[in-house]
Amino acid sequence: MTMRMKSFLRKIPVLLLGAAGLTAFTSCNNKYRVWVGDNGDQKIYNLPYGEDPKQVMDVFLPKNAPSESPVVMIVHGGAWKYGRKEHMIMIQKYLHEHQVPTVNIDYRHASRKKQITYREQLQDLDLARQQFNTLAPKAGLLPDHYILLGESAGAHLALLYGYQHPEYVKRLISMSGPVDFHSSTYLSSAHSWYSAPTLQTVVGEKFNRKNLSEKFREASPVNYVSHVPTLIFQGDSDYLVNRNQALKLDSVLKAKKVPHQLVYMKNTGHTPRFFSKHKRDKIIFPAILNWVKK
Repeated sequence: MTMRMKSFLRKIPVLLLGAAGLTAFTSCNNKYRVWVGDNGDQKIYNLPYGEDPKQVMDVFLPKNAPSESPVVMIVHGGAWKYGRKEHMIMIQKYLHEHQVPTVNIDYRHASRKKQITYREQLQDLDLARQQFNTLAPKAGLLPDHYILLGESAGAHLALLYGYQHPEYVKRLISMSGPVDFHSSTYLSSAHSWYSAPTLQTVVGEKFNRKNLSEKFREASPVNYVSHVPTLIFQGDSDYLVNRNQALKLDSVLKAKKVPHQLVYMKNTGHTPRFFSKHKRDKIIFPAILNWVKK
């Protein structure tokens, strides 16, 4: 895709597509497209928000979303180094069906070779926010009126960004998210032993257990908790993200008197929405919708 084409695509005004039914605008590499439903709903796929191929987002705009509705920005997981927005499409479709506007983003993967850490990934969240802000008025929505929803590594990024930017983020949703890479509780856990190699890439520092860099504290969302209301999902048998991570965040939120809810699920592992239809449809999705619509 040429730079000129990318520039053109960024200027396409949302909600100014007059045709009903299925409408597609396709770029030279067949990735960008816009769908307009008979009822006026719109779905914009692979809208660029930056120059990197990973800096794209899917925007779902229900026709009947209230103008004061917050926009849910969805951040996928995948150990910071893998994953893609399509893994979150189930949540995005669910929210769309309930008249909630959403932005589902891809972001640059952490890479030692490319020198991409969580800091660059937070920059991607900010770029996506800025890009949607240019479209929000055309969609009849408020700019900088977001709920961040992340899963696993994406929850880490969502929490870190949200707590540091309460002026943009109204509420947070963490699904199986890690929050602490520095405390003695973390360092004494089995979780720290198998997560350390990945964290070295994510933080951009060597993980020296005997003399741990302050950079790992700086990467820990639990150290930035602000007044942003937070919904937390955690399984008691999560062997990828230890349950103590969610429990520590819960205790800090309580101490700071931040409105929050912990949905603690028994006999449950990592990202349970993939493995239990009952928990997904009866517990997780209803709790998300209730939090979004508060």
